[in-house]
Amino acid sequence: MRTRIEDHAMAEAVRVLIADDQALLRGSFRVLVDSTPGMEVVGEAGDGATAVRLTRALAPDVVLMDLRMPVMDGIAATREICADEKLSGVRVLALTMFDMDEYVYPALQAGASGFMLKDASPSDLVNGIRVIATGEGVLAPTVTRRLISDFSRRSGTARPAPRLIGLTNREQEVLVLIANGLSNQEISERLVISMPTVKTHVGSLLAKLHARDRAQLVIIAYESGLAERGMPA
Repeated sequence: MRTRIEDHAMAEAVRVLIADDQALLRGSFRVLVDSTPGMEVVGEAGDGATAVRLTRALAPDVVLMDLRMPVMDGIAATREICADEKLSGVRVLALTMFDMDEYVYPALQAGASGFMLKDASPSDLVNGIRVIATGEGVLAPTVTRRLISDFSRRSGTARPAPRLIGLTNREQEVLVLIANGLSNQEISERLVISMPTVKTHVGSLLAKLHARDRAQLVIIAYESGLAERGMPA
């Protein structure tokens, strides 16, 4: 049985825009993407402003977005892209050299669907692009731990968001597990429920919370204070 990722790749090539102020890195990413079946690079940008302009002109599926760029940084560029209704189908995969980068949380708040380190293995980066292209989110494990650590230090500052009131107890449990970086398979095993049931709960969370993807669910869980309750046993 083919996965959604495989179906997407077979149906149409994932179109990628690379935004990084280092030409050498852009070249390396281009070689990696163009040499991967089912993917193609449609443009390159050396600063955030150019990234926004090219995204509007080319409408790629995924933007590999460096966060530290001149003229306009990656966070501002991500915010502009994600706020543009005409670019609702574009997903931003934020990249940084450091897992302790202070830009992690702001990038996700700006609308990035994922966050990975530039030193990730080629296979991890390619898989991240594919996952993002399907409309889901991806966070490098070290980045998820960083978010958990940051919010632990801010314990007591978050307040339950009114929009969480409509969630069932089970949906709240699933949301907590998502916020802690668990995959659907891991959630299935932790809660002893089937994969289809997990996917139903995730879909319901996305709809009820008006979230674009799992990365946005993570932000909502932390900002509401729900993630601070800890994972269900």
